[in-house]
Amino acid sequence: MIQRLAILGATGSIGTSTVQVVRQHPERLRVTALAASGRRLEPLVELSRELRPAIVAVFDAAAAAELKSMLPAAADIEVVGGEEGLIAAATHPDVDRVVAAMVGARGLAPVHAALAAGKDVALANKESLVVAGRLLTRLARQRGAEILPIDSEHAALHQALRAGKASEVKRLVLTASGGPFRTRAAGTWNEISPQEALRHPTWSMGAKISIDSATMMNKGLELIEASHLFSVAPQAIDVVVHPQSIVHSLVEFCDGSWLAQLAVNDMVLPIQYALAFPDRWPNEFPALEPAALGSLDFEPVAHDRFPSIALARQALAMGESAPAVLNAANERAVMAFLNGAIRFPQIFELVADVLEGHWAEEVSDLDAALGWDRWGRRRAEEWLAGNRR
Repeated sequence: MIQRLAILGATGSIGTSTVQVVRQHPERLRVTALAASGRRLEPLVELSRELRPAIVAVFDAAAAAELKSMLPAAADIEVVGGEEGLIAAATHPDVDRVVAAMVGARGLAPVHAALAAGKDVALANKESLVVAGRLLTRLARQRGAEILPIDSEHAALHQALRAGKASEVKRLVLTASGGPFRTRAAGTWNEISPQEALRHPTWSMGAKISIDSATMMNKGLELIEASHLFSVAPQAIDVVVHPQSIVHSLVEFCDGSWLAQLAVNDMVLPIQYALAFPDRWPNEFPALEPAALGSLDFEPVAHDRFPSIALARQALAMGESAPAVLNAANERAVMAFLNGAIRFPQIFELVADVLEGHWAEEVSDLDAALGWDRWGRRRAEEWLAGNRR
C-alpha cells in the first residue's frame, strides 16, 4: 500500500532529506502535497515537476501567483497561498501522513489542522509541541492520530522506549553535540559572529536551528518536546554532551539497564523511521560501522555557559503559556543575532528577561497558544529597542 505524504517545509533541510527517502522507496511513498514558507520558488518548482503533487502551498500569498505562472499548465497542480494554503496542504483528503518540517511557530496551525483531520504527523517542527504541547497531544489522542518524532533525539527515544513499559522507565537522556562553542573560552563570546555560530561541527542544518544548537536552546526545546511526546516529568529528562553525535539518545530503566540508539548523523534515518512506523524498511543509505568508531565521549553540560536548558525547565515549571513565550523570545533573539543587532550572549539575556516578565496561564486552545507566541515576540521587541548592541 502506498502512503501519501504532505511535506511542509519541502525546500528546507528536513524537506530535502524527506524527498531522498521518497526517492529511495517509490513503491511505498508518494507526495500529494508540498508546502514552503519562504520565497525560494525555484526549488519548489523543481520538486513539483519531479513529484507531481496535487497541491503546492507557499506561506507568502503574493508568491503563490508567481509560483503558478512558473509551473507548466499541463501539470494540473493546485497552487494556494497564506496560512490557509498551508492548512489546505496539510489536510488534503488524499494525504495519509504529514511531514511537519516548517521552522518556528509558523508551523503550528498546519500541524493542529492535520491532527484535527485525523492525519498522522511526522514532526520535525519542535516548536509546535513547545508552544502547544498539551493541546496537540490531546488532539492526537481524540482523533486517533500519531505524532511521530523526526528529531534524531526523539526518534531515538521512541525506538528505545519500545523495549519496555512506561512504568519501567527511570530517565530519558537527550544527547547534545555541544555545538561549535563547547570548548570556546567564555570571555570571547561577545566576539562570536553569526558565521561562526552557523558552523555546526556534525550536522548540516538551517540557520535558525544551527544558532539554537550553538546556544543549546535546541536541547531546552527538545526537553519540553520530550516531556509532551512521552508523558514524562521534566525532572526525569536529562541532557548529556556527546560530541560525536552517534548516540542520539538513551533510556535508563528502573533496573539499571540502559538502551541507546546509534546511527550515522544523517536525517534520512529518523525520517524513514517516522514514515515506516510501525515497520522498518531496508535502504541504501550510509550505515554505521561500529569498528570504525573508535571512542565515544560523553560529558556533562556546562550550564553556567549554556543556560538555555535551565530556562526551558523554568518555563515548564511556570505553566503552559511560558514555553510558548520562551520559544517566541528565542526566535526573535536568534533573528536579531543573525542580523547583527545583538551579541551572542544577549540571546540568553533577552530570553531570560522576557520569561521573567511573564505570568503563566493555562493554554486553552490554539488561539491562546498563538496569542502567547505574539505576546513573547512583542516583549522581545521591547527588549531589543533598549538593548541593541
